[in-house]
Amino acid sequence: MSPDYPRPLLHRKSWHSLNGLWDFTLDPEHQWQQPPDVPWSQQIEVPFAPETSRSGIAFEGFCRAFWYRRRFDRIDLAGDKLLLHFEAVDYSATVWVNGHIAQVHEGGYSPFECEISPFLTSDELQEIVVLAEDEPADLGKPRGKQDWHLKPHSIWYPRTSGIWRTVWLERVPRRYLRSLLWSPNRERWEIAMEVHVEAEPEDQLSLEVQLSSGAEILAHDTYSVNNCEVNRRVSLSDPGIDDFRNELLWSPEHPTLIGASLTLRDALGTAIDEVESYTAIRSVGVQGDRFVLNGRPLQLQMVLDQGYWPDTGLTAPDDHALRRDVELVKAMGFNGVRKHQKVEDARYLYWADKLGLLVWGEMPSAYRYTRTSINRLIKEWLAIMERDLSHPSIIAWVPFNESWGVPDLPDSAAQRHYVQALYHVTKTIDPTRPVIGNDGWESVATDLIGIHDYDPDPARIAARYGSHDAESNLLTRERPAGRLLILGEPRVAAHPLILSEFGGIALSNDESSTWGYSRCATPEQFRERFHALIAAVRASLFLAGYCYTQFTDAYQETNGLLYADRTPKIPIREIAQANLGTPMRDGRVDSLWRERLMELQHRIAQLAEETPS
Repeated sequence: MSPDYPRPLLHRKSWHSLNGLWDFTLDPEHQWQQPPDVPWSQQIEVPFAPETSRSGIAFEGFCRAFWYRRRFDRIDLAGDKLLLHFEAVDYSATVWVNGHIAQVHEGGYSPFECEISPFLTSDELQEIVVLAEDEPADLGKPRGKQDWHLKPHSIWYPRTSGIWRTVWLERVPRRYLRSLLWSPNRERWEIAMEVHVEAEPEDQLSLEVQLSSGAEILAHDTYSVNNCEVNRRVSLSDPGIDDFRNELLWSPEHPTLIGASLTLRDALGTAIDEVESYTAIRSVGVQGDRFVLNGRPLQLQMVLDQGYWPDTGLTAPDDHALRRDVELVKAMGFNGVRKHQKVEDARYLYWADKLGLLVWGEMPSAYRYTRTSINRLIKEWLAIMERDLSHPSIIAWVPFNESWGVPDLPDSAAQRHYVQALYHVTKTIDPTRPVIGNDGWESVATDLIGIHDYDPDPARIAARYGSHDAESNLLTRERPAGRLLILGEPRVAAHPLILSEFGGIALSNDESSTWGYSRCATPEQFRERFHALIAAVRASLFLAGYCYTQFTDAYQETNGLLYADRTPKIPIREIAQANLGTPMRDGRVDSLWRERLMELQHRIAQLAEETPS
């Protein structure tokens, strides 16, 4: 697979990146409506948002419209088609190709594509123009942590406007594999496959599928394409005893991926399209008060990750940066991340799949409850789920966070119905993963109860989560952050409880320009508070997991375990030791713990050479 191929779950060889310098113009009041009207005054480095320094623009004001232009060499398609892909444009995009409108798209976090073959000309250079519209004060669109004030404040950060992920061209045959979804069934040792083919319904096509693990071929079958679709369950041989089963199962400790090759053939058996993909055998779910992976309880030890970088904002500097973030999280002893208020790059999910990291997928919030905001969020959430459904690393979905966009949940039946409806729609689209309907508090429909509690006192945290009596009190009387955890009749121990945000310690004394839920003045104080909080949470008798806030600093929010440039505030090995807890169990050293610690120590040593001093 190409090292930076933008869509790793459907990999085709014939593609070309359009990242690089584009002509660019800021249009603050949106005075221009058509490409011929635009005075091209600057150049911008795509795919970095104009608010970032890496883009070459570093814009800090309010702007309603952004214009982009890029020319590329004419391509002799010889009967093939040419697709133009945008991985993300915030918020709405109108795309012209050689003066013709090729696509209009709304949604700042979901990818889109358009076939541009009909608009190509015989000229040596072809022209793409993009108008990105992004009303900075619109609180009714999914915007995540993008600030609506001129300057970032509190927990909100600079805006991300326009093109902020990869733009690329892909050459495909006239009849081609358009989409692919995988869904494993561990109990039956099956992998469900849903393929959509771009073709005519009367075309006589077949699809050859080969699944393999390393050099071993697990399945090799051919299926007829009916009405441009293939929906099949591929049965694998049950490996038998657990030792063989575990070798094939995907988990953070053993992230076994199953390679897939798909070949579309015509009526004569000639290959007309070929793609590479991958999947995995694993199951996730809930049993009583525990989260389970592959039928076994697993304590979630996650870190909240907002996915920002100092010079590039929400956009990763490169593919290496995405891989390194996954490796850093694992080196710190966490087994998962809660991707917070961001839909992460598909390349990040590829590295999470490949290296073994659990991911909570979360919808960036809107902040107003209106009919328009409802329609926008639901439409984009479904598109995001479709992009990410096949990634084995994703183990849970989070449509809402902290009642953002539904501010009157306790008093508004309509808002409760909205959360319940999106919970059930999410479960309908993907019945294989837990859904946290509204993370943090005020649960009205959920498989896991997420709790946000930034109490800085480890003793109070230990008391609040340290006994089964405390669990009952938490669900019926306690109000972390002043909010009820459950709306309606509490059902004690009906769901796993996850402390899905806590910590938030800022290593800074500068209250004028930095922000945190609590503060420490020195690295020594930071180390002591962090270890004490983790120990208090790990001692809980009923929590099914935790998520520490947060992975890195983000702009003025300085409560990361790492600085924004990924420099550790305290040694990574100490963070790992806190998460792994004591190595002693019944008077002996636990061999699995020792093996994992040795692996972590090896990776920590490698990362130390790459991490800025």
